[in-house]
Amino acid sequence: MGLNQIKQRIAAAEAAAGRAPGSVQLIAVSKVQPAARVAAVLAEGQRLFGENYVQEAAGKWPAWRAEFPGVAVHMIGPLQTNKAKLAVELFEAIHTLDRPSLATKLANLAQARGASPELFIQVNTGAEPQKAGILPADLDAFVADVRGLDLPVCGLMCIPPDAEPPESHFAMLAEMAARNGLSGLSMGMSGDFEAAIAAGATHVRVGSAIFGARDYAAR
Repeated sequence: MGLNQIKQRIAAAEAAAGRAPGSVQLIAVSKVQPAARVAAVLAEGQRLFGENYVQEAAGKWPAWRAEFPGVAVHMIGPLQTNKAKLAVELFEAIHTLDRPSLATKLANLAQARGASPELFIQVNTGAEPQKAGILPADLDAFVADVRGLDLPVCGLMCIPPDAEPPESHFAMLAEMAARNGLSGLSMGMSGDFEAAIAAGATHVRVGSAIFGARDYAAR
């Protein structure tokens, strides 16, 4: 489909929802994409990208940051505690704060560095046993704990269950964010970002619709 078409669809979804133009940030998910595809999207002017793997991001983004001023990269995949130190040096935001041990690690790193990426708490809205994230019933207490660690939590993130319509999960996330005074909503991907925008998403994560299908075997 391509970057320009996705931007046009985002603009149309913003207008349909009565939202201000530019109120939704597009995260172009560049994980496991060939360098030529990512470079082409950079050349088109996109500056916000999402990565799932710390080592992959470390291997490719320093050079692109030097070539393309204004680039920001967000961590949108599961973050292992033992890779947190590298992650806080690489990413402007981490969307997958999903457990107390990671919060403690990030707080210690923030104290040592004097700075922290912006943080989104991942919520397991479908209570799926195989999926990471804080359970909805535990969220309010976790937000309070994270704030008690002086971490810059700015919003919530979710990945709705594949087998369910996403709208109810987006609405749930928006309600939980509002209840906790959080303005950021990282929700919506290639197949459902327009529904997420209607529900209040501030960040949508779109990969294959911009770059094309991924070849994980080539990774």
